[in-house]
Amino acid sequence: MKKTLAGLRKFNKVISISLPVVMSILLVRMPSLAHQELSPPECRVKKWDIPMSLTAKNQDAFTQKQKAPLIKRLPITCCQGDSSCLDEVLYKQIPVKQFKIQNDARRLANATLTKFKIEDPDKKALMSAIAHSLQYLQTTNAVTAYQNYQVADIKRDRVFKSLKRFRELLLKTNSATELHQAIEREFVLYQSVGKDTKGSVLFTAYYEPLYAASRVPTAEYRYPVYRLPPDLNSWSKPHPTRKELEGADGLQGAKGKLRGLELFWFRDRLEPYLAQIEGSARLQLTDGTQTTIGYAGNNAYNYKSIGRELANDGKLPLQGMSMPIILNYFQKHPQELNTYIPPDRSFVFFQENHGEPAQGSINVPLTAERSIATDKSLMPPGALALIRTSIPFVNPTGKMEERIVSRYVLDQDTGGAIKGAGRVDYFLGTGKLAGDRAGVTVSNGQLFYLLLK
Repeated sequence: MKKTLAGLRKFNKVISISLPVVMSILLVRMPSLAHQELSPPECRVKKWDIPMSLTAKNQDAFTQKQKAPLIKRLPITCCQGDSSCLDEVLYKQIPVKQFKIQNDARRLANATLTKFKIEDPDKKALMSAIAHSLQYLQTTNAVTAYQNYQVADIKRDRVFKSLKRFRELLLKTNSATELHQAIEREFVLYQSVGKDTKGSVLFTAYYEPLYAASRVPTAEYRYPVYRLPPDLNSWSKPHPTRKELEGADGLQGAKGKLRGLELFWFRDRLEPYLAQIEGSARLQLTDGTQTTIGYAGNNAYNYKSIGRELANDGKLPLQGMSMPIILNYFQKHPQELNTYIPPDRSFVFFQENHGEPAQGSINVPLTAERSIATDKSLMPPGALALIRTSIPFVNPTGKMEERIVSRYVLDQDTGGAIKGAGRVDYFLGTGKLAGDRAGVTVSNGQLFYLLLK
């Protein structure tokens, strides 16, 4: 399946947690959901784990070579006062200036002294993401993907009808509580078994970076990204490594197989490298226009973390390592990019997308805060999901703070390092703020898929 924005992005992820793949960087540790308790006791987060009774029923599946990725269960009833159970941002109400209406009986009948305007960008975003998934589910690719899907109860037609009914409920309900109650009545949940067969899923986040770039090489813009070689399938295997393709300094591509495949040039060697990790980028060009590039292929090597190598060499402490710290290190020691980038043998090729939004692996646009990436060999593509985890937000003072939230999302992407039932990557959008948030997103939580009864 085509990898796009999810690509090999892992520069901004944690490495201290045992995973099926090597993560990239140890971030400041976020509080795990397993250690955040809600009150009263029956509302503690453990209620979101897979019940032991269901685990026992599926024990045979766990012992098989191909483990069942999802377990069916009833929706989780919200506890009173537990707002983290609800996707509250879908129903934000903002008070508008109080006003009086005089000498107009008709208008007075249709107005009150205080008006509330529904501000619903989150609802609009979710509706857009749903529309994209509905579009995908009507394609031949979706028909093929669901023909051999391993969870027998999850069929393409059922996923399609579930999305349409959820959209109806989203439009007719007036509060997050009302929506949740409707879901309890009409839907069942299929919960990911997670990385521990108890439902624990590691969440990280990704984004679309924004970089300055040029369509032509100049003395300032020297470091290129490349198109997919048209003869890549005929290259001898194993394919050339990053160092063999672009040299230790990143400037030797024109002397070998990459000659003539240059797509855009960047000022800083780190920027095209980070674009490869994220799988896409939005570019501010020197002529004042913008465009986008997206994932087109790779040289079939696994990513090797430069953050880990910095820690292994004692250049940075493992504890507390974060994206800003690493960027600051290379700003002070730019010559060391030629030491730490070449050992990563993976190399990503791009295509120009001419300003189109970042796309996921099912070839639909990704929606900030409403699209996720999972292992598509296990999880249902395009399906409606509910995630519950700890996400960083910027508070009114400009500082980052974490909140446990529930969010309805669409499963629309995958990633080279997103493997197994215990991994989700959460798309946070485009630009610096999205990048800042993605760089410190790492928390355990739960993943559910919503299907009509």
